[in-house]
Amino acid sequence: MESDLLLARRAALTGAAVGLRYFAALAQLPRQLKSDGSVVTEADRAVEAAIREVLADTRPDDAVLGEENGQSGGGSRRWIVDPIDGTALFVAGDNRWLVLVALEEAGEIVVGVAAVPAQGKVWWAQRGGGAFRADFSGLTPTDERRITVDGDRPDILRGSRLGVIPTDDELFQAEREMIAPLSAMTSTAPWSTHAALLVACGQLDLAVQTRGQVWDYAATSLIVEEAGGRFSGLDGQAQPTPGPALFARSGLMHTAALQVLNTGADQSADDQRSMTGEGMPA
Repeated sequence: MESDLLLARRAALTGAAVGLRYFAALAQLPRQLKSDGSVVTEADRAVEAAIREVLADTRPDDAVLGEENGQSGGGSRRWIVDPIDGTALFVAGDNRWLVLVALEEAGEIVVGVAAVPAQGKVWWAQRGGGAFRADFSGLTPTDERRITVDGDRPDILRGSRLGVIPTDDELFQAEREMIAPLSAMTSTAPWSTHAALLVACGQLDLAVQTRGQVWDYAATSLIVEEAGGRFSGLDGQAQPTPGPALFARSGLMHTAALQVLNTGADQSADDQRSMTGEGMPA
């Protein structure tokens, strides 16, 4: 029987092929706004449908959670799908969008695949089995190689390499303020591929994703962890949950960056209370 990892990779690459067809005809692609203000297109729905079909054919008893169609099925095994991660990039013709597929078993992410279709690159990991990247054409990966975080750099924040997701022009003012304490200590770097994946393959030290849902983090969190790095929400929760998140190449870097981000957030809240009179003695 096909392993969970090979199935996840096949599902992601099947979705990637569908997404690429839409990406090649962007001018004709209708787009809508969801209730949260984010963009959704026919491509998002078609990619998710293709991935769900692959999973249903091979693992019909498993649950599937997808960004566009919610959850179907139940049980202790759940596939988590983000059909087009970075739809705003997709509709702008930017090649950094991803297809993400992960498997959660008994509450733990055990398989994760991140395909970057327009770049012909795919990353994957299995719990306890390391992290890998490869080129791909169609459903066939080539030039497979194991990846690890950069373990040769000193574990200090000052001057470390930081990637921020989303891109600068899409950040809200509150998000800029949230990451400002960390940005002031690090060197913010542009990212040609999702910044968390660059942490996993040693090109960045840290990545902050200022907003996201479970499907945004399930695959990338495992890939970074299996490459030797750390992932959590800003509350320190290691399981993917909605909200901002931090990826780091080491436990020491993760702890230090988390402290800076949370100290900055606490200071910002104190400043706000001072301005409004909240929390002041009567």
